[in-house]
Amino acid sequence: MNAVILAVLVMVALSLARVSVVFALVAGALVGGVAGGLSLEQTLEAFNDGVGGGAQVALAYATLGAFAVAVSRSGLPDMLARKLIALLGHEASAAHQNRVKMILLVAVVMMAIASQNVIPVHIAFIPILIPPLLKVMNQLNLDRRAIACALTFGLTAPYMLLPVGFGAIFLNDILLENLNSAGESLGLSITRGMVPMAMLIPVGGMALGLIVALTLSYRRPRTYQALEVTAVESPTSTATPQAPHRMGLIMSGAAIVSALGIQLYTGSMILGGLVGLALLSVGGIFKWREADDLFTSGMRMMALIGFIMISAAGFAEVMKATGEIDALVGNAFALFGDNRGLAALVMLLVGLFITLGIGSSFSTIPIIAAIFVPLAVQFGFSPMATVALVGTAAALGDAGSPASDSTLGPTSGLNVDRQHDHIWDSVVPTFLHYNLPLIGFGWLAAMTL
Repeated sequence: MNAVILAVLVMVALSLARVSVVFALVAGALVGGVAGGLSLEQTLEAFNDGVGGGAQVALAYATLGAFAVAVSRSGLPDMLARKLIALLGHEASAAHQNRVKMILLVAVVMMAIASQNVIPVHIAFIPILIPPLLKVMNQLNLDRRAIACALTFGLTAPYMLLPVGFGAIFLNDILLENLNSAGESLGLSITRGMVPMAMLIPVGGMALGLIVALTLSYRRPRTYQALEVTAVESPTSTATPQAPHRMGLIMSGAAIVSALGIQLYTGSMILGGLVGLALLSVGGIFKWREADDLFTSGMRMMALIGFIMISAAGFAEVMKATGEIDALVGNAFALFGDNRGLAALVMLLVGLFITLGIGSSFSTIPIIAAIFVPLAVQFGFSPMATVALVGTAAALGDAGSPASDSTLGPTSGLNVDRQHDHIWDSVVPTFLHYNLPLIGFGWLAAMTL
C-alpha cells in the first residue's frame, strides 16, 4: 500500500476511535515514513523539521485563549446571553425558538464569511465571539454541530469563490500562479477571470451541504449542561465573571475591536491578543498579577488545538520526504487508460488523501498542481476543468480534515466548556456535508466545463 494512503488511514482510524488526534498524527507519520522507505531516524528528523512551522500558530491560539477567558470575566458574555435569550420572549414557543435559531445560524455564517473577505482575520474571531454565545445556544438546545458546519462553510467557501481578502491569495496568488507555472511548458494558459468561474460549481456543492446540515441533519434539539467557561477551564481559580458595568463593557468592546484590528493590520494574532489583554487590564477586568493564571487558563483551553497544528506540520513534512505522493498519483492513473470520468474521480480522491493529512489547501496546491496539471492535460481536460480539479482537490483538506484551521477553529470556540468533541462534532459533520459534495460537484465541474 502507498505510504501516504497508509499514513492517512492510520491517522483517521485512530482519530475515529477517539484516540488523541495528536497521537494519531504522530503515529500516522511514523507508519507512513517507515512504509515509505525512510528509517526511523529519518522519519523523526523529517517530523522534527516540520513541527517548527506550527509553533507560531500554537502560541497565537494560546494568546487568544487567554484573551477569551479575560473577556468572559468582564460580564459581557452574561449580558450578551441575556439580550439574546430575551429574543425568545415569554412564550418561548417552538416556532419562535426555531426563528431565533435560524437568525443565530445565519449570523454565524455571515461572521465567518466576513472573516475571510470583508475583515480578513480568518479564525481569530472564533475564540473571542463564539464562547459568549454558548449560553444562548444551550438555552435554545441548539446542536453545536450545526454551528460547526456554519463556521466551516464561512471559513472555506468564500476564499474558494471570491477573489478578495484570503480569496485573492488562494485564487490568484496560489492557485492561478501554480497552475500557470505547472502548465507553461504544456501550453496551458489560465486567466484570472477563469478561476472563480471554475470554482462556482464545487462551492455550490458546499452550499447544498450547508443547507442540509442546518435544515435536516442537525435541526433537532440537543441538550448541553450550563457550565461556566472560567470554572471549567480554571477550577483552581476563584475568579468569577463580574457584574456588567459601563466601563467594563466599553473596555471589553474596545479590546475585541482592537484585537481584531491589530491582527488585521499586522497579520499577527499574537500581537492582537496581547493588545486586547492590555486594554482589559487597563479597564480593571483583571490585574496584571493575575496574568499568569489567565494565560494558564487560555493555554489549557487551546493546548489541544495548538499541538494538533504542530503535529500536522510534522506529518506533512514526513509525507513529502517519502516521495510517495508522486508514486500515489502515477500508480493510480496507470490503471485507467483514457477514461476521463474515472480519471477525474481518482484525481479528487487522491487529492482527498493528500490533503486530509496536511490539512491546508493553501500549502497543498503547490504539491498537487505540479502533479495534476500534466495529467489533466494528458486526459484532455479544459483549462477551466483543470482549475476545478486542482482547486477542489486542495479544498478537501480544509473542509473536513482533523488538522485543518477550518475544523480546529470552530472546535476552539465550541469546546471551551468541554462539551464539543473535535472529531465527532466538528470533523465528521463537516466531512459528510462538505467533502462528499465537493467530490461530487468537483467531478461534475470537471466533466462539464
